[in-house]
Amino acid sequence: MRLSIVTQFYPPDYAATGQLIEELARHLTIKGINVQIFAGQPGYAYDQPFAPAYEIQEGIQIRRTRTSRIWPKRIRGRAIGGLLYCLRALVKLRKPIRQGDLFLVTTEPPYLLLIAYLLHLVYRRPYICLVYDLYPEVAVILGVLPAKHWLMRAWKWLNHLTWRQAQAIIVLSSTMKERILTQCPELEPRITIIHNWANAEQIYPLAKSENWFAREYGLDQVFTVLYSGNLGRCHDLVTIMTAAYQLRNDPVKFIFIGGGAKLPLCKQFAEKHGLINCLFLPFQAKEILPYSLTACDLSLVSLEEGMEGVVAPSKFYGCLAAGRPIAAICEPHSYLRDIISTADCGRAIKNGDAPGLANFIGELMANPDKAARLGKNGRAYLQQHYTLDHIAQEYYDLIMACQK
Repeated sequence: MRLSIVTQFYPPDYAATGQLIEELARHLTIKGINVQIFAGQPGYAYDQPFAPAYEIQEGIQIRRTRTSRIWPKRIRGRAIGGLLYCLRALVKLRKPIRQGDLFLVTTEPPYLLLIAYLLHLVYRRPYICLVYDLYPEVAVILGVLPAKHWLMRAWKWLNHLTWRQAQAIIVLSSTMKERILTQCPELEPRITIIHNWANAEQIYPLAKSENWFAREYGLDQVFTVLYSGNLGRCHDLVTIMTAAYQLRNDPVKFIFIGGGAKLPLCKQFAEKHGLINCLFLPFQAKEILPYSLTACDLSLVSLEEGMEGVVAPSKFYGCLAAGRPIAAICEPHSYLRDIISTADCGRAIKNGDAPGLANFIGELMANPDKAARLGKNGRAYLQQHYTLDHIAQEYYDLIMACQK
């Protein structure tokens, strides 16, 4: 069984989707699948040198194109880089040896699914769509273009075309499945919900007093609230920054690790209001995550209003593995609310409810035993449902079913 995974982001890039694909590829290789990757150069780790154009890691063949690394800090640059990556993928994957028996194609970049459809049309290779983010809905909600714009209508038409020809469609949440079914109800039998995961063996609870990362930044001496990951347009940072302002005179520290379009706005807000309780750090290498994710007393996950079912925060699962309580800022119908309620691992906060977030932080500060219990519950729930072993088996079963 030869599987070709097509995704723009892959380590040494910092993008969470690429790191997840790497872990998945290794597990599928162990299960006997011959995996090859076609990726681009690091787009988030733009400060790193070019990765090798070809290499083999633990039996996984990795090919990278250099055309996708253009103006990585700018939206237009990333859009152009993504288009060039897609064109390069179409050229390179014409060779049968690189196609494998089945394609697993991600929405990184979002127009990559069209390449899978074209390869299927010409070479009759089956493919699976892995939908990380639902486009063009993201662009519409963010106000990039109106929903009735001809480009948005054409994009949706192409999505429907590629979905209908796919062997299967993988989505990350129940609400994402619902979004697709409102457009194409006939696809219900082909859609499978497979959540993201976290490596519970790599990321595990660690006391701040024993955590070098926490000690290095003075987080072991104060109640710490952590937001780790992309600070992008799809994430509600206003509610978090407002809560930080409301707690500016309390013994609590907000630490933001990562980058994105909203990072400058958060820094400007903190500077304008003199928030010395906010600390901003860059993306951390994967080997640092076990320490950075446990250098806190509360983890934050957020989605901007309107984004439910359009994107799914992968950081949520790492927070569960870290054994820390979680505050998820999301809409009332979010799937995150269902998980948090079932697992009893934190609290869901409505978008804009900064006082509610501040009050929850105050509750945990006043009741360390409750915080410990919630964190322990979350990790136990992850170990039951969202470990790499569990999720890799779901991928394996689906991949093998698509070959029958």
